[in-house]
Amino acid sequence: MNNFYVLSIDQSTQGTKAVILNDSGIIQARHDLPHKQIINENGWVSHDPEEIYENVIKTVKMVVEKAGIDKNRILCVGISNQRETTVVWDKKTGKPLCNAIVWQCNRAKDICERIKKAGYENCIAAKSGLKLSPYYPAGKMTWFMENVPDVDKKADDGDAAFGTIDSWLVYKLTKGKSYKTDYSNASRTQLLNLTTLKWDEQLCDIFGIPVKALPEICDSNSVFGETDFEGYLEKPIPICGVLGDSHGALFGHNCRKEGSIKVTYGTGSSVMLNTGNIPIFSKHGLSTSLAWVIDGKASYVLEGNINYTGAVISWLKDALGLIQSAKETAELSKRANPNDGTYLVPAFTGLGAPYWKSEAKAIIAGMSRSTGKAELVKAANESIAYQINDVILAMRKDTGLEISELCVDGGPTRDDYLMQFQSDISDADIKIPNIEELSATGAAFLAGMSANLYDDTVYNAISYRFYHSKMNSQVRNEKVDGWKAAVNMLLSKE
Repeated sequence: MNNFYVLSIDQSTQGTKAVILNDSGIIQARHDLPHKQIINENGWVSHDPEEIYENVIKTVKMVVEKAGIDKNRILCVGISNQRETTVVWDKKTGKPLCNAIVWQCNRAKDICERIKKAGYENCIAAKSGLKLSPYYPAGKMTWFMENVPDVDKKADDGDAAFGTIDSWLVYKLTKGKSYKTDYSNASRTQLLNLTTLKWDEQLCDIFGIPVKALPEICDSNSVFGETDFEGYLEKPIPICGVLGDSHGALFGHNCRKEGSIKVTYGTGSSVMLNTGNIPIFSKHGLSTSLAWVIDGKASYVLEGNINYTGAVISWLKDALGLIQSAKETAELSKRANPNDGTYLVPAFTGLGAPYWKSEAKAIIAGMSRSTGKAELVKAANESIAYQINDVILAMRKDTGLEISELCVDGGPTRDDYLMQFQSDISDADIKIPNIEELSATGAAFLAGMSANLYDDTVYNAISYRFYHSKMNSQVRNEKVDGWKAAVNMLLSKE
């Protein structure tokens, strides 16, 4: 079939993008809309689910107009979404009962500490593959139950719905007919049993979440329902590919084989290694999740999640005023004294993988009298690569794999200084696609394959460029040792 289009919605931490791909998998148009980052005096981070849904509808209309296509030739839609961000809504009204708790938010830390003291930490990790942490949805759902009026009663009565952003969008787009999630998103909730591939009753009991308040789990290439985008399309189209954004990027990079790895540079970062059809439970601070389940076949991943990577650059711009735009970071990093020993450990909301210290605070270490603006920007930029390298080192220890090539995506990949430094510090080739929209593309490819519109040749739509390591091993070791010393300094302050 020719002359068709596939629509993809990528709902991310900072905003929503809609992307149109043609029958060869080539992007025809993209449109983005930001949404508010709601941060209170406690540092809690929230999103308005209604605003997010409204932006989905708006971006779809705008991207179709921008592409100048016949909207009747859009045959299916895929969704990729920010993971762990958690929504609770009323099934009867379809209205949120509270603003969504964003994945970065650690307001459930006391709940997790209480569960840890009760002795459930090892049980949770063994079943879910995830270390007990306030960043996962289970603790956030408990927070809703304990802090938002009537949520506990509605959940017990079967009237409350808990879900990640994908479930919320599917529910709204299908006018409440579908209350579903896919396995990639379910595996990030801390409530899915990775062995049985079902909601685990014991885990739900530990967190106090009724199983009936959770969505139906479906294969990632299922038909999740149909939507006409609030009447914008003349006839509904199927939603037939749903993936968490990091999983979408993994699929978009064609990292479908065991041993392939990708790094997504976003607000935070996800480093994800495909481990095939057998889960590997980390001994070095990583998470075990499902990459996806496609046609009943499960693929697993080891993953390390980092809270602040691209957001570090936003901090330089918005909080410190050291740069006017992200484009300046590469040039300033190159101008900085290469021998300056400043390290920034950006633990603004704690440290994620492989340390998992939610109480950690950010530090700047190793400054000298000659440290200036350029050196601070360089330290912030390099902190992104150091954090990712920590995860890669843990993956090498867990699997014994060499990991000599990283598929990467996201806005910061435009920073040639960062990409070369990542290659140098991780001693690996960096493989950068000619498109940035890997999460959206992966969801679109999956949806197109599910609808029998695409086959494996669709990956020919993507080309790559490379960075190769140039750093002397002694220099690399010295720099990594300096970074570790800064991290240890931070951890010793807890």
